[in-house]
Amino acid sequence: MLASYRPLFEVPGARVFITGGLIARSAGSMFAVSVVAMVSARTGSYALAGAVVAVGMVSLALFAPFLGRLVDRYGQRRIAIPFFLWSGFWAVMTLLVSMRGLPSWLLFITFPLCGAIPNLGTMARARWSHIFADDPRNLHAAMSFEQVMEEVTFVIGPVLAIWLSTTLFPEAGFAFATVAYTVGVLIFISARSTEPPVVPHHERPTEHAYTVPGLIPLAFIMVMTGAIFGVNEVVTLAVSQELGAPSAAGAILALYAVGSASAGLVFGHVSHGRSLVKLLIAGTFGMAVLEIPVLFAGNLWVLAGLMLVAGMATAPTLITTMNLIERIVPKAQLNEGMTIVLTGLIIGIAAGSAVSGIVVDHVGPQHGYWVAIIAGAFAFVMALGTRAFLTRRELHNLR
Repeated sequence: MLASYRPLFEVPGARVFITGGLIARSAGSMFAVSVVAMVSARTGSYALAGAVVAVGMVSLALFAPFLGRLVDRYGQRRIAIPFFLWSGFWAVMTLLVSMRGLPSWLLFITFPLCGAIPNLGTMARARWSHIFADDPRNLHAAMSFEQVMEEVTFVIGPVLAIWLSTTLFPEAGFAFATVAYTVGVLIFISARSTEPPVVPHHERPTEHAYTVPGLIPLAFIMVMTGAIFGVNEVVTLAVSQELGAPSAAGAILALYAVGSASAGLVFGHVSHGRSLVKLLIAGTFGMAVLEIPVLFAGNLWVLAGLMLVAGMATAPTLITTMNLIERIVPKAQLNEGMTIVLTGLIIGIAAGSAVSGIVVDHVGPQHGYWVAIIAGAFAFVMALGTRAFLTRRELHNLR
C-alpha cells in the first residue's frame, strides 16, 4: 500500500516542502486548541475561548480567498513571505495580551489579525497538481498524502499544545506554535524548484473562482466538516476537564486524527478511478453516523475509542473534495479555488467552536457533540442533493 506514495518522494525538492509543510501544519493545528486552553485557563470561560477562536477563524476565512488569488497571480514565495511576517507579529501581540492580563477584548483584535496568511495546504496541493499534471494516479496519491499529512499534524499538534499549556503555563502552546510555524514556512518556501509557475495574465480567467459551477456546494460541505472539527476540539477539552483529566483531551483528539489518517492512507490506495461524487456521499454519511456513539461515552477510555472510529470518515471526505476541485477548477485558479473551499472548512471550525462553547456552558459538556452530528447530517444532505449536478461536472471535465 505504501508503495503508492513512493513516487512522491522521488520528485526533486519534494522532500523539502513536505518537511516544511509537516512542521508548519503541525504548528498550525496547535493554534485553535492553544487559544481555547489559554483563554479558558485565564478567564474560566469556554464561551469566551470559543468566541475568540471563532473570530480568528472568520478573519482567516475573509483573508484567504483574496490571498489565494494573489498567490495564483504573483507566485507563492512573493506573497507568502510578507504575510507570514505580518501574522507572526500579531501572534506575539496575542501572547502579550494574555500574559500581561490585558483586557480580553484585545484578543478579538490581535488574534484575528494573525489570520492574514496564505493557506499552506492549498499551496502544497497546487505544487502536486503542477508536478503530476499529466499523471492522474500519482496526483490522486499526492492529494491523499496531503490529507494524511494534515491528519498527522492533528495527532502531533493538539497533544503537544494541551500538554504545554497545562503543564508549563497557559500561553506555552501558543508560543511554541508561533515559533514552529515560522520555521516550517521558511523551509517550505525554500523549495523553489517545486513552486508552480504563474499563469500569464492574458491566459487567466477574468472571473473569480467562486463562480465556477459546483464550487459553492463543495464549500458548504466543508463548512459542515469544519464544524465537526471545531466541536470536537472544544467539547473534548471540556469533557476531559469535567472528568478531571484536562491533559487527556490532546491524546483523545490525536486518536480522532489517527483514525482519519489511517482511513486516508487506505483510501488513497484503493479509491482511484471510482466516482468522486459517490465517494463524497458515502464520506459525509459516515461523518454524521460515526459521531453518534460519542454521545454515550461514559468515561475517557470509551470516548477515546469512539473518537478513533469517528475520525475514519473525515480524511476520505476531504480527499474526495480536493480531487473534485482539482477536476472542476481551471489550473490558473486552482489555488484560489482550493482556498475558497478550505475557507469553508475554517468558517465551519469557527462556527463549531462558538456554538459548542455555548452548549457546553449552558447545557453540559457531552451535549456539545450534538452540534457535530447535526453538521454531519447537513453535509450528507447537501452531497445527496447536488449529486446529479456534481456528477455532470465531474464527467464533463473528464472529456
